[in-house]
Amino acid sequence: MTGVPASAAGGPSGARRAKGPASGGVTPASGRALAREARDTAPGDFGDGRARRDAPSPEEVRPAAPSSPPSSQGSAGTAEGQGSTRAPRGGKIAAAAVDQASVWNIANLLTMLRLLLVPAFVMLMLADGGYDPAWRSLAWAAFAIAMITDLFDGHLARTYNLVTDFGKIADPIADKAIMGAALICLSALGDLPWWVTGVILGRELGITLLRFLVIRYGVIPASRGGKLKTLTQGVAVGMYVLALTGWLATLRWWVMAAAVVLTVATGLDYVKQAIVLRRQGIAERKAALEESEE
Repeated sequence: MTGVPASAAGGPSGARRAKGPASGGVTPASGRALAREARDTAPGDFGDGRARRDAPSPEEVRPAAPSSPPSSQGSAGTAEGQGSTRAPRGGKIAAAAVDQASVWNIANLLTMLRLLLVPAFVMLMLADGGYDPAWRSLAWAAFAIAMITDLFDGHLARTYNLVTDFGKIADPIADKAIMGAALICLSALGDLPWWVTGVILGRELGITLLRFLVIRYGVIPASRGGKLKTLTQGVAVGMYVLALTGWLATLRWWVMAAAVVLTVATGLDYVKQAIVLRRQGIAERKAALEESEE
């Protein structure tokens, strides 16, 4: 059987065996491996021949945000971001500027006017020896304006919310200054006994000091008696500033006597309120301390 091909001698299986080597020696298993390799090594979306499984994900392909160099705009953005979480330091300065501007309101201007009227009143009161009726009338006009402004500045400040730290300090100083100047001038001219001036000024200064001493425990409110005392003092001193004679001179003596009585009575009442306020404040602090210890 010479000349018969080996493939024919082997039959179908021999043909299959011959086919395998003829196609390059690829077995089924190796064919599947080659197919997977061909699939995996197919060009990806980028056309650069990289393996598809090695292709970067969309997150990797997305371009990174460029890092901007520090600039004035970046600094401003950072400042704005910080300002959204924390109040800027300049806010306190701006608030202080607003408060400072609010000092120039109508109530404080009236208080300033009253302070300026004090030296003007003294000069008019002592002009030409202090006994000229014309100069005394002008001095009375200055004193009356000062007392009237005292009635209006506090009312305006409370009604229109114009209360300021300057007003709290300057208002009582202006009140005591104009009243003290009038009383001292009258006593110096011999129109009013010095003991009356001493009682009134001693009470005013003492109560003012007492308010500061107990302010840590609370504020002593102004009473109706205190307001009546202020009005009576103003009327009595105004009548003494004028060169009155006859029954008006007698009337002013009685008005001044009523002012002295009210001055002493209201002063004692303020002392009582201060003692009660201090005791209450001490008791409250003691109770709060005991609760914190428990």
